[in-house]
Amino acid sequence: MSARERFSAFRRSAPRAPHLDALTVRARGLDFAVFRTPAIPGTTPLLCVNGGMVYSHILLWPALSPLAASRQIILYDQRGRGRSQAPPGAHAARIEHDALDLPALRDALGLTTWDVLGHSWGGGIALLGAAEDLAGIRNLVLVDAVGLTPEWLTALHDAALARLTGDARARLAAFDPTALHDPDPARQAEYNRALYPAWFHDGELGTRFSPPLARSETGAAVVARLRREGFDWRAAAARIRARTLLVHGTSDLISVAQAERTAATIPGAQLQLIAEAGHMPFWEQPQQFFSMVEAFLR
Repeated sequence: MSARERFSAFRRSAPRAPHLDALTVRARGLDFAVFRTPAIPGTTPLLCVNGGMVYSHILLWPALSPLAASRQIILYDQRGRGRSQAPPGAHAARIEHDALDLPALRDALGLTTWDVLGHSWGGGIALLGAAEDLAGIRNLVLVDAVGLTPEWLTALHDAALARLTGDARARLAAFDPTALHDPDPARQAEYNRALYPAWFHDGELGTRFSPPLARSETGAAVVARLRREGFDWRAAAARIRARTLLVHGTSDLISVAQAERTAATIPGAQLQLIAEAGHMPFWEQPQQFFSMVEAFLR
């Protein structure tokens, strides 16, 4: 069965995505757009943190809606993205600011604990947030999360070019990755769209998805700073006390070696690999992905 057939069959068998209630939550001096499914008594809510750095929560919804069958799902737009308020001086934004928003949002929502799932750059936000909120996160799931240091980011452009052909390769090749040190929202948005097809193991399935052309001054400033200044999150990862699962596609542009290093750094973390999946295993291998995550959260 092809990846497209697997995806279509899973979507046909999955229940309809539940309605998301939208609310505005004040935290750390900003108004955040928060979205949640109906509460399920006796279960721990699951916060899902999207990646992409410039996007809203729609990158993970309704993609992760099957998880809502057994728990409340909470999503939010990161500061200055989507419908959430931008901070003053957005050009000075840092990923650490995003990470500190997680415990503040939990408190503002009146929750003592929650589980957290972070995808891609959202995995970096979730990891840093878990290091700051040791008692507030019960379970942590990192899905194809970025690495703890920037080697993977330095190699990303060339790895993506090697995977693409034809017009898709030409579009990506037109970018100079060093120009992404400049936090220009339009350039960051165009680059994200050009890079997107390379994230898939199955190129044919990748043609079915295209991210919105999202522009965020805040998000562009964050990712440009990370590219320009680098980062080292190993000490933060070593502080995490939540039960942690890393799920990683074996064909992700972010190598399995990066996931292995993160798993070895977070105390007691588990790593589970999904074959024939790239950066979005919830689309390329949905049955295996959701079974893994559900079993861990239970």
